Parts: sequence; structure tokens; C-alpha cells
Amino acid sequence: MNRSSFPRRSVRRLGLALPAAALAAALTLTGCAGSAEPTPTAGGTLTYGRLAPVDNLDLHTQITANNAFAIDKIFEPLVSFTETGEIVDWLAESHEISEDGKTYTFTLRDGVQFSDGTDVTSADVVFSLKRHIEVPGPLAFTAPVTDVVAKGDNQVVITLDTPYTPFLSELANFAAGVVPADLGGKSEEEFFKAPVGTGPFVVSAWDPAGDLTFVKNEHYWQDGKPAIDELVYKFVADDNQQLQQLTAGQLDAIEQVPAANAESVKSNASTELSQSDSWAIEQIFFNTQKPEFADRNVRRAIAQSLDLDGIAKATTFGTSQAATSLIPPSIEYSAADPGVALAYDVDAAKKDLAASAYPDGFTAKLLIPSGNAQRNQIAQIVQESVAKIGITIEIEQVDIATFRDRFKAFDYDLMINSGQSDAPDPNGLISFQADPEGFSNSFWTHYTNEEVTKLMHEGRTTAEGPEREKIYTDIQQILADDAPYIPLYFASNLKGTTTKVNDFVVLPNGSVRFQDAWLSE
Repeated sequence: MNRSSFPRRSVRRLGLALPAAALAAALTLTGCAGSAEPTPTAGGTLTYGRLAPVDNLDLHTQITANNAFAIDKIFEPLVSFTETGEIVDWLAESHEISEDGKTYTFTLRDGVQFSDGTDVTSADVVFSLKRHIEVPGPLAFTAPVTDVVAKGDNQVVITLDTPYTPFLSELANFAAGVVPADLGGKSEEEFFKAPVGTGPFVVSAWDPAGDLTFVKNEHYWQDGKPAIDELVYKFVADDNQQLQQLTAGQLDAIEQVPAANAESVKSNASTELSQSDSWAIEQIFFNTQKPEFADRNVRRAIAQSLDLDGIAKATTFGTSQAATSLIPPSIEYSAADPGVALAYDVDAAKKDLAASAYPDGFTAKLLIPSGNAQRNQIAQIVQESVAKIGITIEIEQVDIATFRDRFKAFDYDLMINSGQSDAPDPNGLISFQADPEGFSNSFWTHYTNEEVTKLMHEGRTTAEGPEREKIYTDIQQILADDAPYIPLYFASNLKGTTTKVNDFVVLPNGSVRFQDAWLSE
């Protein structure tokens, strides 16, 4: 594989958030959808096509993108991250970390209000973080938090049992957002049907099986934002239909442009392509509870039967690069350059299969969501590739809701899915994909490796630097060799807009900062 084109990520201290001045600069940085420099205007409705509806707005129980990228429009954390993954103070004006690394003191911004006009106080933050700890959600803190207390009305002190290097990164997650203390006196069911937060938008109308309409938060703390009056999440289940509606002007933007259509969106006079680095990796996942895929030799055989460069070129049309590690190069300590992935080698694949408990091959079902042409194409390539070593793959397509229900219930043999980091530190991705005790049981693979678990815990307490880098390099090497999942390519964020959409800011996790967007005439 050609690995020389991977950019080396600049070294950054994840333990230090950028100061207020840097945040002010970050808030003005925008990715304009058009090449012109029109004068910003306020008002209007921006309609955004999405592949799945929003069905739950509880920030502490959700993880999938359909819900997460609505939740983060309503609730905001103490710290956040920019388009380049730099951590910045957000609802906090500043913070201090004790010399022993165990005490974090956050000072809240003056004048921040919830969308109902009530002031945000330290009591709200304490309640929010304690609920985050108590609710057994998919993005629960792995930091050893021992106490969260208010210090007056505008300071919060968080105490850890031991130093924890990625703590600020965990706090930057949408699940660490701030809600009113005691949910404003409402039950959980009542509150999350019409949630109150500090974010730029407020829910106006919501069909959990269809569309969601936001209106601007009139009390938002960032002056002049959001510019648009209304944001509509339009549920369009098929990516080709989204593209057609974008081109026709029925949608102002779409969440996902099929790679095959990226160039046409870019060259069309009425549309613009937004392409940026992401924290997502398209992968094949094995259910290791199935005896065939509990066999390491079988997994390695399949991995070595796949031409990842060929898959990336055929299915992403030059928009993404073949994966050479689990952690993408957009996250620090990626091993993408020079790479750790098993090489494409059909002879080696046959040898590994011969050494397995299934030397004569077997039949398995590859689960994918329907309506996704790119994953269907990948599935067909996988089917053809593994047939050459004696494995028969049947492709099973189901609707996206069923797909999610199935893999979360471990009701699959192998599947194509996207692994996604929600924060800029490598611990987040490794924990979600390799922690057998975590919420997802190693991304619903049930993979367990004692050495990986040991290194994962060491990575959390080791200070930034060469020693921590070696830990994550070693983890990525073990995961590549064991192949509980096969990273296929480092996905780019590919989104489309009409030419009237300006300042369309896409974050590395795939979310869009719609508070920055505005519509020209």
C-alpha cells in the first residue's frame, strides 16, 4: 500500500484546552460552501437531508449519529473541539488543572442562559455531570471521577481518583452537555420530548419516525448566532434520493454524498461539495461469538484476502484512502504511517484458512443497511474476494433501524459498519472498539484480548509523549494481527449543499455547526 501520502498530525496537548482568545478565533473560522464572499444575512429555513430519523434526545443514553447530531444542537459541554480537533473552552470561560492532575476547576461564562431564559449555574453543571455518571450510557466517563461539586454559582470542581490524560477529551463529548438541574422539575420522559439546553437550537416539532424541526435559540450565548431562523432535519432514507432532492433544491444540504457522486456535486453549478478529514473508519466487523469468527485464523484469512487499496479506489472514487491502522491519521498516535495492517496476500490467506478449524471453508451472512449503494458495492467485492479462498458470503440487506437492532443484539455473522471517534483523543476509539467490559462489548464483536485491555488502561494514565504513543502503536498492531475487525478505509466527511448555503462548518466527528451557517438570496 502507498502510505507516504498520509499527513503527519501536528503534536497537540490534549490535556490543555485553548484559552478564551483562541476560542474567539475558532468561533470565527468557517468553511464557506461557496467560493464567493457574499455579505452574511440572517433568517430563513435550512433543510438538511438525513438518512435516519431522530428517535431519542437523551444525551446520556445515545450514541448513534442520527441522535447524537441532533442532541449536540440542543446541549453543550464545558469544553468542545474545533474543526481541527483542538479542544477549546466552551460553556466554561476557563479551567485550571492541579499539579497532581487530579483536580479540574472550571469557571463558567457570564451570562449563559438556557433556551427558556433561565441562567446557567454551577448547580446545573453538577447535576448534569452526576447524571452522566449515574446513567449507564454508551459514552459514560471512563475517567475515575470521585466528586463533582459547585464552588459558588460560577465554578465547578471535578476530582479524580488518579490522573487521567484524556479527561478533557471526554468532557468535550456531546454526552457531557449541560441540562437544567433536576431537569427543570420535569420527568425524564417530559423533558426529553421538549428539551431545554444552552445550544443554538430548540426543538419545535418532532416526529421520531420522520422529521425534526428546530428553531433558533433566542437566548444563545454566541452573539448573532444562529443566523438561520429554522433548521429542519428531513428524513430521506436513500442516499440517491437525497442527492436528487439536493440538485432540485428541495434540500439545502445533505448529510452524506455517495462517493460515486462527489465529483458531480462538486462540478454542478447549483451545488457544492464539502469534503474534510474525519474520525470515521469504514470497517468489516466480526461477531466473535460465532464459532467461525472466534477463530483468529479465519479472521486473518479474510483480512489478507481483501485488496484494501482496490476497495478504496473502487468504492470511494479517490475521496478516501485505504486504512493502514485502526486509528485514522486525523487523531494523534495513529499508526497509519507506516501502517500496521495485514498485507493483501491471497496465498497467506489460504494458509491461514488451512490452519483454522474450517480449512474447507464455510458459509456466512454479511449484514449491511439497505439504501446504501457504497456498502452494497463493498459487500460484493468482499463476497468475490473471499470466494477465492473458499468462503461463501451471502449478502443480507435490511433497513437501517433493523440493522442497528440486529448488530446490537449480536444477531449477525459479519457486518459492514463505520467506527467513529466522538472525541479527539485515541482513548475514545480504542475504548469503544476494544473494551470487552464497555457498553458496546468491543463494538458488538465481543472481542477480548488481555494485553489490549492492559495497554488500554495504561494509555489512560500515561502522560502525553513517546511512551503514550508507543502504547497506542502497540494496541493498533495487536488489533491488526488479531483482526476482530478489518479497517477498510479512512472515510472523508462528504456532504453537499446548494450554493445558497454559506459557512457550512463540518467537525471531524461528522457533525455540522449550523449556528455558523447562513443562507444567501
